[in-house]
Amino acid sequence: MRPVADEREPVDVIVVGSGMGALCAAAACDALGLSVTVLEKDRYFGGATARSGAALWLPGSRQALAAGLADDQAEALAYLDALIGNLAPRDLREAFVRTAPEALAFFEDHSKLDFDLRQVSPDYYPELPHASTRGRVIDVKTFDGRRLGIHLAYLRPPIETHLLFGFMAINRQDLQLLLKSHRSLRGLWQAAGMVAGALLRRLRHGRDTRLVLGNALVARLACTLFERGIDLRLNNPVTELHRDAAGRVVGVTIQPPDKEAFRLNARKAVILGTGGFSANPATSARNRHATPAGQHVSMFPDSCTGDGIAMAQSAGAQFAEQGRHAFFWSPVSLHRMANGSIRRFAHLTTDRAKPGVIAVNLSGRRFTNEADAYHRFGEALQSQSADAERGHVAWLICDATALRRYGLGIAKPFPAHLPNARLVVDGYLTRAESIENLAVSLGLPAETLASTIADYNRDATAGEDTAFGKGRSAHNRPLGDPEVKPNPCLAPVAQPPFYAVAVHSGDLGTARGVRTDRDARALDSNGAPVPGLYAVGNDMHSLTGGTYPGPGITLGPALVFAYRAARHIATATPTPDAVQ
Repeated sequence: MRPVADEREPVDVIVVGSGMGALCAAAACDALGLSVTVLEKDRYFGGATARSGAALWLPGSRQALAAGLADDQAEALAYLDALIGNLAPRDLREAFVRTAPEALAFFEDHSKLDFDLRQVSPDYYPELPHASTRGRVIDVKTFDGRRLGIHLAYLRPPIETHLLFGFMAINRQDLQLLLKSHRSLRGLWQAAGMVAGALLRRLRHGRDTRLVLGNALVARLACTLFERGIDLRLNNPVTELHRDAAGRVVGVTIQPPDKEAFRLNARKAVILGTGGFSANPATSARNRHATPAGQHVSMFPDSCTGDGIAMAQSAGAQFAEQGRHAFFWSPVSLHRMANGSIRRFAHLTTDRAKPGVIAVNLSGRRFTNEADAYHRFGEALQSQSADAERGHVAWLICDATALRRYGLGIAKPFPAHLPNARLVVDGYLTRAESIENLAVSLGLPAETLASTIADYNRDATAGEDTAFGKGRSAHNRPLGDPEVKPNPCLAPVAQPPFYAVAVHSGDLGTARGVRTDRDARALDSNGAPVPGLYAVGNDMHSLTGGTYPGPGITLGPALVFAYRAARHIATATPTPDAVQ
């Protein structure tokens, strides 16, 4: 990375963190004429965003309008109102919806961000008034990582378990093609070409340089910063905020590893975007009121320990605790490898909704609609009885047909199935020739599990899940298999051998954070702004009140409020004495 600038030279804005909110804030501040320095404590840039699916929930986008989907802002706001109610301040979601088209257009015009409209993008609560099936979600376009040059080595890599063959990153379109590859020679040829291309790029560059999802999103923003000469410093943890006599935040203390701490001053503002507190065991435990001691895992990087929130509190900002949940939930499976390391896999869209896959609790009974969104599944898992050691745990169960066609967690479908045998040996994937033997292996009541599967199979044959409605909603159906009739999410669990994977309560980030106003200004306990301090991304208290309205509801607001923060800072009255 670029050498550290003289700490005695102040900048207009200091951005702490390097995920979506932080990088958007830096890019926007620079585009509005402000000097910026970005400080990241980790050796990689990209934060949790680099590991994400990179969807953005942004109603009213140019892409939607071009597709003839003129989503009325009042409709989008009404949907959020119906879900969130009084769980979070309405003015924040109103500011978000009203600003979304403007903010997105700004970044498309002033950075390398480039998006496509997701053709099918149902909201996660399709039963609510004003829910939509199209037009509110955009996906980042692929990006050639070679454009980052030497900086590519410092981009946080994707989660290894979410890569095909351990090295090939794929997006939604790639996945659909690969899932159909075994059904025709043409599909198999296309899939083989994709894999061969990824392997060749890895051999040439040490990794696949065709960047998708979160890696593409971060790379586009980082490339913008690098080309503009914006200072992005890695291995530069911020340990303290500095305030002047009037209480204004005017700088930070930086403590690089094995070096002397130094101070960097900000003429106008400090923006915190450090990714929330998912990786801080103590803070996470205090905010999991409904979760007993036991296994809870986060998909966020280990660097997301709540540093930004803690520093904001030390400067007088309030940590907001209202809302339904402190986390955005997801079921997560754990692969304990022979060397003792643990790999994690978030069960988002690739398996739970597929025909021939069910979830059962500790009693061997189904407890929810498996095809519902990961946050809703996580809420249902939280409501079940917990294991004393493992906390909230359930099992995803499928038969041989489903495993071959769709995979199950880390276990991949044909033709990427060869490593699955190792997963059985390691204990990640449980295999049995009968449902009764599977129950014994899992420690479940055999008669109950057999009855559960028999009831499900009767419904699957008829195409109607009478227990939980799997495959009934506009959200469920696109996640199933369109070639399975009459219900794309239902097929009997009948073909031995049978398989199971344990899924634990996990999160995709924190929903609680620094209380802010419409311009992302940090607020104190009286609701007054802390001068010079802003919070974005997961450091900002979520506008959803711990609910999860749709795909991209964390990254969409991160972009919008980063823009609003930069705009507010750029138009605020100058403070020439702030760094004295």
